[in-house]
Amino acid sequence: MLSQGLVSAAAVAASVLFILSLGGLSNQEKAKRAVWYGIVGMGLAVVFTMFGPNVGGYWWMIPMMVIGAGIGVYLAKKVDMTEMPQLVAALHSFVGLAAVFIGFNADLERRRVMAAQFAGDASERFSAFAALVAEKTPAELTFLQVEVVLGVFIGAVTFTGSVIAFGKLAGKVDGKPRQLPGGHLLNAGAAIASLLLAIAYLNGAGFWTLLLLALLAFFIGYHLIMGIGGADMPVVVSMLNSYSGWAAAAIGFTLSNDLLIVTGALVGSSGAILSYIMCKAMNRNFVNVILGGFGGSKGPAAEIEGEQIAIDTGGVASALNDADSVIIVPGYGMAVAQAQNAVSELTRKLRAAGKTVRFGIHPVAGRLPGHMNVLLAEAKVPYDIVLEMDEINDDFAETDAVIVIGSNDIVNPAAEEDPNSPIAGMPVLKVWDAKQVFVCKRGQGTGYSGIENPLFFKENTRMLYGDAKSSIDALLPMID
Repeated sequence: MLSQGLVSAAAVAASVLFILSLGGLSNQEKAKRAVWYGIVGMGLAVVFTMFGPNVGGYWWMIPMMVIGAGIGVYLAKKVDMTEMPQLVAALHSFVGLAAVFIGFNADLERRRVMAAQFAGDASERFSAFAALVAEKTPAELTFLQVEVVLGVFIGAVTFTGSVIAFGKLAGKVDGKPRQLPGGHLLNAGAAIASLLLAIAYLNGAGFWTLLLLALLAFFIGYHLIMGIGGADMPVVVSMLNSYSGWAAAAIGFTLSNDLLIVTGALVGSSGAILSYIMCKAMNRNFVNVILGGFGGSKGPAAEIEGEQIAIDTGGVASALNDADSVIIVPGYGMAVAQAQNAVSELTRKLRAAGKTVRFGIHPVAGRLPGHMNVLLAEAKVPYDIVLEMDEINDDFAETDAVIVIGSNDIVNPAAEEDPNSPIAGMPVLKVWDAKQVFVCKRGQGTGYSGIENPLFFKENTRMLYGDAKSSIDALLPMID
């Protein structure tokens, strides 16, 4: 059994490692080292918590950890990068459900200790969490109840919300906004009822109040996320990430675990900041996302004139061979087709021919922030030619050719040209300013959000229909 001093020192070390990990993840070259900081920090946290004061039950704790670790390793090897967004959503649900269970257990332990103390049973000896509860003053017990309420409520909302987000991202739940009759009034009513139950619980009502509060929070999480369109899921996943962090922090206070408080606060604040960044990138505000629907059209969208003109790989190859500068704009379609390695090889061949090749990355490209950056890094595309939207947007006008791979909304000129478009005002990559635009797309569909794209009908745009990987592979032998 380790002393409390050693456990506290390990908590400080793990907290520093977590902060270094978050800081390093902002830079592609340092990201791998940053991941190891996080791994070592979590390893320290788990080991020193396990062998800390008043901790026991190893006969079932260790087998559960081994089983959980085995499942984690299996999923890490099995899940493709295209499935990473829904995996993240699923993992958030586990954090939420854990917060609910810990909250329930904390209250049951509180009631057990108080019953023994009220009965004057001096023979009752407490251990682990119950021993902490037995030493608390009445004021501290009230704070414990507040922490339990917050942990259970936030955790329950996070759990069902994350399950629905997982379903929408995985295509198992309809991506369109769906709500019961009454819409957000139902959510508001459930929130008010939850507040009344919390007040009753804090004033001495039974355990049933906590159970009902959890059920109402489960409904709020389910109904809230069901009412949000699939195109907003990246923001929702980031938001749920923040919720899971605050739930963990609340439970950290409940368990008097400083490391859990720090870790939860880091996750909660970073998730909130990321949600803000993504909302800004989509010209949305947080409340607008929560109220559901992608954008807000103010009238009929402008009619699109012209037709989509197809081109074959030979035509694209000829244009690329003649071009001096090329910008590639990847989207979720590249991830689905697993075309990143083919794109990397195309980039290598074009650069070997003396052409300037760069990548333009929109903040919400793909289904998760940084999705495209990770795929390109995996395919060994040089970091210095992968640029963010603000860094490259002014260069399209001086670019000979742009290759758009599986993107729709992030290259949609309607965001600037049509005030009635559902994405009006959203910052986009201005690919249409280039001399030629080649869109690699499976078919003539409208994409995940269901919004038509006038780019596909412009005179300088040609459509290369087909699977992205197959199309790029066919291009490679034709590049001089």
